Amino acid sequence: MMVLVVGVLGIGPVFAQADPAEPAEPNVTYSAADGGELHAYLATPAGDGPFPAVLMIHEWWGLNVDTARLAEALAAEGYVVLAPDAFRGSVARDAQAAMAQLNSTPQQQIAGDLDSALEYLRGHDAVEPDRIAVMGFCFGGTQAMYMGTRANDLAAVITLYGSGPIQTADALGNLVENGPVLGIFGAEDRSISLEEVDGFESALTDAEITNTITVYDGVGHAFVKSDTYDQGGAAQAAWQQLVQFLDQEL
Repeated sequence: MMVLVVGVLGIGPVFAQADPAEPAEPNVTYSAADGGELHAYLATPAGDGPFPAVLMIHEWWGLNVDTARLAEALAAEGYVVLAPDAFRGSVARDAQAAMAQLNSTPQQQIAGDLDSALEYLRGHDAVEPDRIAVMGFCFGGTQAMYMGTRANDLAAVITLYGSGPIQTADALGNLVENGPVLGIFGAEDRSISLEEVDGFESALTDAEITNTITVYDGVGHAFVKSDTYDQGGAAQAAWQQLVQFLDQEL
């Protein structure tokens, strides 16, 4: 496990857009396994493609403007980015509401909807289907990790402070075949202990899965946001690390 101490860098441009907690406006629609209609935010790079792609899974708040901005930032790096709505239109503004929507949404439905999103992304005309990674933040980081255990043919898996990191090699499933894993965590995260991070790294290593697990010093949970990823310090360093990882693996 690599622990990074990052100083404050220069301050970049400031967003002057809508409140990042506002619901995003989905711009694509596709079908769920149960026949329902699903929505997502799709960000595409300039040019004709085809491009490598990333499935970006939101935090427990739901599909909000914060996620859409990060999707656009990653698309600017040359990736088609699909940010699916795992809560079917529900977006929370406080922790109580976020916990309620998480507890009231069946995990089987969430997993099925995310699998449908991956299928949609693989079939998109602008996407190279064998060059797709899955990533997520917080709730989305956990979902990305478990998608890696059940999906096939992923080029890489990235979890940013996903809670409940897998602790045993026998629970990693298809991660063994789904390309390398990048894990990004905060040293001051009260919801994920450093012992759990160590256990995750050990499980991946025991299963001979190529992995990079980085703990950023001085930050806690959910430190990479649309208003921090380009503002210096640990958030910008972590964002640059994941972009470099994607560039290398995709």
